Amino acid sequence: MAQVSLQNVSKFYDGNVKAVDNINLGIESKEFMVLVGPSGCGKSTTLRMIAGLEDVSSGNLYIANRLVNDVPAKDRDIAMVFQNYALYPHMTVFENMAFALKLRRYPKNEITSRVHEGAEILSIKRLLQRYPRELSGGERQRVALGRAIVRKPLVFLFDEPLSNLDAKLRVQMRTELHKLHNRLQSTMIYVTHDQVEAMTLGDRIAVMKDGLVQQVDTPLNVYEKPKNKFVAGFIGSPPMNFMKGKIIKKQDKLYFDEERICVKISDEMKQYLNKYLGKEVIMGIRSENIYDKLFIYDAPPENIVKVICEVIEPMGAEVYLYLNTGKHSFIARVGPHDKPELGKYMELVFDMSKAHFFDKDSEETIA
Repeated sequence: MAQVSLQNVSKFYDGNVKAVDNINLGIESKEFMVLVGPSGCGKSTTLRMIAGLEDVSSGNLYIANRLVNDVPAKDRDIAMVFQNYALYPHMTVFENMAFALKLRRYPKNEITSRVHEGAEILSIKRLLQRYPRELSGGERQRVALGRAIVRKPLVFLFDEPLSNLDAKLRVQMRTELHKLHNRLQSTMIYVTHDQVEAMTLGDRIAVMKDGLVQQVDTPLNVYEKPKNKFVAGFIGSPPMNFMKGKIIKKQDKLYFDEERICVKISDEMKQYLNKYLGKEVIMGIRSENIYDKLFIYDAPPENIVKVICEVIEPMGAEVYLYLNTGKHSFIARVGPHDKPELGKYMELVFDMSKAHFFDKDSEETIA
């Protein structure tokens, strides 16, 4: 398989519109890399440059240690799976999967062998004589994957391939993509705006915003150690809660004072926040790190807050509580046994050992 390397790669439109800004990204052989970010962040443009569908404005792009800036898409030995399947409606599943091989004048017996092998991997052998109009969305997506598999390319590229599927089918197809990667042991680059797909699929994920790569790391490290406020808020569902407040000192202890609530900063963070004493910072805390005091028997008093419950969303195995301090709104994710009353005050416990702090101006993570 092949490594992919982007070295100071940028993409400009109309001379000065910068879609991708000086990206440096290395994708290892056999790695599943996910590019994730909001619409317009440059992730699909980056993928299209790797595919050869967009020119590289500046920088160098390597596939398998070969500079491919000026190599046509057809000669890069890549296979791409699109959002809209892009199947030929007048061809059967077999013919769709075989088409690229026929264009390259592969022998008929090898074409048949490759198509049947790909169909076996994806469990679509029974569909080979059907037409795309006779297939469900999930089956069409499998055919699009099969068409890429038979090519046996150096690199697989996926441009939001699951976005047209319903929620249940997306979960199923994520599992199938996992199995496919484990079986083929191929280099795969996957673009999505869905952070759940990114977290569940990627060996590593690259979070993008405004054409810039914000952070590249394993999904767990990105979740637990976000580089900045954007990454912290984008990765995770529900998103991280943010509050602005000051760092104050009481009896040799540091506290985060939001005006309506005041919580003690953990000893681990104290050394990093000493220089922010008397200054405003942004505190971030995830919904699963906020607990109902009724179920925490040894809750430290300095981490207990009193807030109003505004909305209750039962999710089955858990409940989302939408709360308000009087200055900030935030979400807590609690167990189904919690029965708070709407519009009434309730006491919660903040796990401050899991809190994150960000510089108010740069929005970079403190520590």
